[in-house]
Amino acid sequence: MTRIRPLALQIAPGDARPISKQIVDAVRLKIATAELKAGDQLPSVRGLAQQLTVNPNTVAKAYAELSAEGWLEARQGLGLYVAAPRQRLSEDERERRMEEAVARFVHEVAALGFTPAEALGRLDIALRVLGPRKSA
Repeated sequence: MTRIRPLALQIAPGDARPISKQIVDAVRLKIATAELKAGDQLPSVRGLAQQLTVNPNTVAKAYAELSAEGWLEARQGLGLYVAAPRQRLSEDERERRMEEAVARFVHEVAALGFTPAEALGRLDIALRVLGPRKSA
C-alpha cells in the first residue's frame, strides 16, 4: 500500500535558483538519500503549493521536470509517486552535470578563500552524511 509522504522542503527566497529548481533539487535529494522511497506518493500540486506558499504552476513545473527525468511517475487518477529505481540519466548527462556541479563548487570555494584540503575535507564529510544513495 502506498502512502502520501509529506515533503518537508525549505524554499529560500534569497537563493539564486528559481523556486521550481529548488523544489526539483530537494525532491531529488530526498529520493537519492532514500528519505522518499519507490512507491511513496507525493502531495498534490495544490497541496504542496499551499504548504510552500508558492504558485501551483511553480510546483507543477517542478513535478513535470521530475517526471520527465524519471524520478516520479504519474498514476492516472491517483497522483504522483516516486518511480522505481533505475538509471534515470544517460552516462553523458550524468558526466555533464557532475562537471557543472564541480565547476560551481570550485568557483565558490575559491572565492571564499578555502584551501583545496579544507574544501575536500568538507566535501567528504557532506557526502558521507547523505548516507545511502541510489544511482541518478
